[in-house]
Amino acid sequence: MLFVAAILPVVIYIFIVYKIDNFSLISVKNLFMQVLCGMVAALVCFGLFQLTGSILSENKSEFFNPVLEEIIKAFPLLWLATRKKIVFFIDSVICGAAVGGGFSILENLFYLLLGDGMSIGTILFRGLEVALIHMGCSAVIAAGLMLAVRIIERSHSRLSIKKSDIGMSIFLLLEAPVLHVFHNTFLLNPFLQFIFVFGTMGGLLVWTYYYDVDMIHRWIDKGLDKQLALLDSIKSGQLDNTQTGIFLESIKEIFPPEDFFDIICYVQLHVELSVAAKSRVMIRESGLVKDLPLTKENKALILSQYEEYKLLEQRLGKAARMTVAPIVKYYPADFKALEDLRTECQMSSDYPELG
Repeated sequence: MLFVAAILPVVIYIFIVYKIDNFSLISVKNLFMQVLCGMVAALVCFGLFQLTGSILSENKSEFFNPVLEEIIKAFPLLWLATRKKIVFFIDSVICGAAVGGGFSILENLFYLLLGDGMSIGTILFRGLEVALIHMGCSAVIAAGLMLAVRIIERSHSRLSIKKSDIGMSIFLLLEAPVLHVFHNTFLLNPFLQFIFVFGTMGGLLVWTYYYDVDMIHRWIDKGLDKQLALLDSIKSGQLDNTQTGIFLESIKEIFPPEDFFDIICYVQLHVELSVAAKSRVMIRESGLVKDLPLTKENKALILSQYEEYKLLEQRLGKAARMTVAPIVKYYPADFKALEDLRTECQMSSDYPELG
């Protein structure tokens, strides 16, 4: 019974957070992997605390240990952010909560096995309240890392960066360890402490959900409108119908005709793949993936387009790619959407996997 009380509340928390993902951005397999990463982080921290326990006093440990825990838990989240596996606030929150939940599960088991006769009330408190701190702080750090990667991507694409985004990223990365230290240091009445933590983390989750749904819709709707207009202008040969087309016309004299033709093909394939990826995200959001599966012909076409796109990317010189970088750019969200589309196309497909 004590083991169930130690694990079940955390599992329920993770399940609730996962179910708010309408866009199916995180698979069950990836979620499970993040829980395992959280458990590994707990093992690492347990080992490190054995080393630091003899060095630091109890008062210093109250400040040092929470910060160390958040740093260790941040490593798998940093890998996800840099690999563009988390690109929206909602999937950063889900992955962060999974890592924090895995950490909390193993930590609760440590306390249960190594503690001196802990009561079921204490175990439930740790499962209900302390787990929220681990999950919430990891979710905040994941959001901060995701935002930092987004800022770096915009810098590489020579796009403007809002100072508020930089400030928000720094705030999120610092907020989590500060909140964790505050929680461990300033102990309140257990019931009041649970209400405070639940309200804080619940508020963060609600804000993230509404903010992120709006951001995803803006990414899909506005991006699709511009890309479809550009695609029509390319296919009709009337590039002056869009601002992007006018830009392409302006660089026509810079490159030899054969290189300019490759550039147009490169841009067209970029747009077609991006539109296909965003359309698939919309289908997943609507829950129609099973009703509208990709046919074998669709999969082969998308994979062949991607292969041609990568070949053109290699054939074009660095100067040409830099010239069209403002057009042919993949934000982390675009990158992840395309990778998810490729994965879907490669599943149950006879087409060879592409690198």
